[in-house]
Amino acid sequence: MGFGDLKSPAGLQVLNNYLADKSYIEGYVPSQADVAVFEAVSGPPPANLCHALRWYNRIKSYEKEKASLPGVKKALGKYGPANVEDTTGSGATDSKNDDDIDLFGSDEEEESEEAKRLREERLAQYESKKAKKPALVAKSSILLDVKPWDDETDMAKLEECVRSIQADSLV
Repeated sequence: MGFGDLKSPAGLQVLNNYLADKSYIEGYVPSQADVAVFEAVSGPPPANLCHALRWYNRIKSYEKEKASLPGVKKALGKYGPANVEDTTGSGATDSKNDDDIDLFGSDEEEESEEAKRLREERLAQYESKKAKKPALVAKSSILLDVKPWDDETDMAKLEECVRSIQADSLV
């Protein structure tokens, strides 16, 4: 990956071809990637490399804001088309360290004694707090809507029959 030597006409041609359908080196706004490539170019590209010249003039207009552009400046060989060999020599050392990437940021494989003690202490506090809480009793409210068949039904007898229903936990 890379543009090759950006001080040579061949490197500038690769940059021009790369920028044929792009406005910036990475993304849709100027970034530190553009600054890194801009600094590698010795001067404005020739007029026949229109895409590279357009990009060069646009990045040059950000002269005062270069430090505040988003992104992280990487080695020059990390930018550009994948099918071009990096001749800058800056990207070769990074590939050896790719296996050591720790996504969660821990430096140690084992947790320290202090961290173990703190975790155990917090778990004990949580368990004691949980044990102090009273057990929650689940309750349900059941509403029986009883309607007589007709106006001659004995309501007192009907109430007596409904209240005679017995079940566990029924009040």
